[in-house]
Amino acid sequence: MSLLSIDHVSKAFGSHNVLSDISLTFEEGKIYGLLGRNGAGKSTLLNIITNRIFADNGEVAIDSESVDDNDSKLGQMYLMSEVDLYNDGTKLNKLMQETELLYGGFDYVLANRLASEFEIDLDQKFGKLSTGYNSIFKLILALSVPAKFVLLDEPVLGLDANHRELFYKELIQTFSDNPRTFIISTHLIEEVANIVSDVVVVDRGHVLLDQPVEEVLTRTHSVVGPASDVDTYTSGLNIIGTDKMGNLKTDYIFGDLDDDRPIPDTVQISNFDLQKLFVFLTNPKENGGNY
Repeated sequence: MSLLSIDHVSKAFGSHNVLSDISLTFEEGKIYGLLGRNGAGKSTLLNIITNRIFADNGEVAIDSESVDDNDSKLGQMYLMSEVDLYNDGTKLNKLMQETELLYGGFDYVLANRLASEFEIDLDQKFGKLSTGYNSIFKLILALSVPAKFVLLDEPVLGLDANHRELFYKELIQTFSDNPRTFIISTHLIEEVANIVSDVVVVDRGHVLLDQPVEEVLTRTHSVVGPASDVDTYTSGLNIIGTDKMGNLKTDYIFGDLDDDRPIPDTVQISNFDLQKLFVFLTNPKENGGNY
């Protein structure tokens, strides 16, 4: 099983530190959600991983072998992003052929089926595509290349609700048919929450969270009840957010509860979702800048 590792990677543009000492490992055969607000450093990280830009410090490797100027390792990755690397005057079916030459293979059966599903004419020129169909075509390429690691940077940019739903369905299907690693960089957490197996949250150039989704959600707890009872129960716990309505209060906890602490009859405890956790973790007004 191949491993994509990011080891102490940092990147600054001028005086602005975009990434600060990032270390991550992506295993083959998983779907990762790379989550962060706009400007968190997600796109920079993906571009460093695929050698489109270079880190100031640190190393990216596949199976302990650096990807820097390493065609064999770079050929195991494909990055789909909003940046267009294709000639506007080239027809889409020609771009598919050129992609096959670069990656040593291409799933034309899948690509043609997806083109039919999305109703995109492969005989038209790339520069004639709308924003949504520009994204759709690049997604078709991403799903059809024989890469072990497929990196998708804001993949549903410009797609309407029906096309987004179709993309997620096709992503799950192609992953089931041909398991490999997908890293989906997005701020649309609610849409990918049921797709990703692992989540990485990046904020202000730092990794806040790197865990399987199932484990993360077992550590989320909303404590609801009269304010005084909630305060008594949650005192000393890791409170990352709070809601109030009249005398009712909700404290949002991320971490372990105290099993020895009695739960008042007036208090209810349940888990909350990934999107709410993301909002709290990346909102310094809620969590004081940490968790």
